[in-house]
Amino acid sequence: MIGLDNASVAFGQRTLFKNISFDVPVGRSMAILGPNGRGKTTLLRALLGFQPLASGKRHAPKVAGYVPQHGASQAKLTGLEVVVMGRAVRLGLFGQPSAKDREAAEAALVQAGACSLAGLRYDRMSGGQRQMVLIARALATGSSVLVFDEPTSALDLGNQARTLELLDRLRLRRDFAIIFTTHDPNHALAAADDVLLMMPGGDEVNGSVADMIQPDKLSELYGVSMRWVDVNGAAGEARRAILPAFAGIEAL
Repeated sequence: MIGLDNASVAFGQRTLFKNISFDVPVGRSMAILGPNGRGKTTLLRALLGFQPLASGKRHAPKVAGYVPQHGASQAKLTGLEVVVMGRAVRLGLFGQPSAKDREAAEAALVQAGACSLAGLRYDRMSGGQRQMVLIARALATGSSVLVFDEPTSALDLGNQARTLELLDRLRLRRDFAIIFTTHDPNHALAAADDVLLMMPGGDEVNGSVADMIQPDKLSELYGVSMRWVDVNGAAGEARRAILPAFAGIEAL
């Protein structure tokens, strides 16, 4: 489980969030949505213990699998070597990876569907390839908690789809507590059970995807009219997406 209990974070006179409480248990996935500057990344940092709380408490395991928004280039390291870095917290300051750590990293690459990236140089990978390697690194920690900061940012549509499909597969295993931030409510529809909305006025509301991903709530969240549209899924099944009113064109 990971969560916050009546937690607040402030920078000087500016309070990013105040008295926020929520828990994500193992077996659930939560998407966090909010406008730019509202504090989504700071919230994740507070959950992970990187950002001190002004008040309240956090609940988190000692080790969590974390995928930051931008994966820095690891010069001359292979994909497998980057994933092995996920075992570092278990090795101690001067520990060296063992055969068991390498096996755990290889298994994580299998889970992420990224075995083909094991021998490639990380600094020469595409953005989508790096994201798969970083997700594998998070899995290699062995933690039951996975935290993703905008996992599809800067990815093309194909890589966004692959990343969301992986997040949904991990969700459906029900072995993890998963939290991810996003700007797109359709990502919550694709890969989350629950949603936390960080409203522009300073309030936060959370609930199920069905309750939170609604045009009225999202219109208030983003300050733009939202609407449902019917689409065909990849297998031809009927699905719904939610879009801003400015999307699309009128029928001629």
